[in-house]
Amino acid sequence: MTSANFNTLSQPDYPVLPDAYYEARWYAVYTCANHEKRVATQLGEREVEHFLPLYRSMRRWKDRRVELELPLFPGYVFARVAFRERLRVLQIPSVVHVVGFGGRPVALPGEEMEILRSGLCQSLRAEPHPFLTVGQRVRITGGPFAGLEGVLKRKKNSLRIVVSLSLIQRSVAVDVDVSDVAPAL
Repeated sequence: MTSANFNTLSQPDYPVLPDAYYEARWYAVYTCANHEKRVATQLGEREVEHFLPLYRSMRRWKDRRVELELPLFPGYVFARVAFRERLRVLQIPSVVHVVGFGGRPVALPGEEMEILRSGLCQSLRAEPHPFLTVGQRVRITGGPFAGLEGVLKRKKNSLRIVVSLSLIQRSVAVDVDVSDVAPAL
């Protein structure tokens, strides 16, 4: 065997990976229940950039009131890592998986994550709220229309909900505060 043949045989043909495999991007990491802070600590120890937004909640126990810091998105921690280095995240014991479709992790829009991080770092009051989409059936939980159900039509400054009275086959559109609405069961 000549040296020219040996050189061509010893170099395997590896597929060329896209640049996205090497570029650090934000991913949503799904954790075991109530393990978000533990996962964030582990990510920090592994030198992985991460983001765990927290909010303060006052809880009443039998003998006292306690202020707790709870995850704004229960069950999720955000990690910024290159796709090829995702095992650094997946090997953490309390991590269930990286959120994606068809078994493949999907990166979050970087601009959205930066806006979220900068907005929450400004000490603005934020707390979890049920996810609502236009067209979804909702129940009004507070205010003068409390107890009525309707369909969410608009989400801007206030929610516009169409409440229907089926007996007379008429509807009315009302504007309500976002804090007074929950998904209908």
